[in-house]
Amino acid sequence: MADYYPPVGFYYSVFISISPNPHDLAFQSVSGLSVEYEMEEYKEGGENRFVHKLPGRTKYPNLILKRGLITDSVVTQWCMAAFTLRKFIPADIVVILMNEKGLPMRSWNVAHAIPVKWAISDLNAEKSEILVETLELSYRYFVMI
Repeated sequence: MADYYPPVGFYYSVFISISPNPHDLAFQSVSGLSVEYEMEEYKEGGENRFVHKLPGRTKYPNLILKRGLITDSVVTQWCMAAFTLRKFIPADIVVILMNEKGLPMRSWNVAHAIPVKWAISDLNAEKSEILVETLELSYRYFVMI
């Protein structure tokens, strides 16, 4: 049976090569899976009607993962090793979009990710909200499968 179009974006899994624990990989949101070209302009002599635009390097934004704070997390320890010890250990990440039966529909293999930012949401005694941890990761590229 064919998958229905368009798929929903709330049923997915995230796997990070540095952590085998599935509880450590439960993220409430994933963003930053996009790609674009830097365009280089070339002005041709004598031609004033337009500028040639040629594709240059490929750009990928940072991958942003959000989840409720986990107090004993290998992923958080990986981030803290980068920020406190300057120990950058690249990790591969796989994001899998699933259908209503839990079967993979599409996946993105993110290569060579390293932490560039870690943050938690505000601590506020006047609100009863879950503390959210945000991981921002730089990566080289992704492959869509």
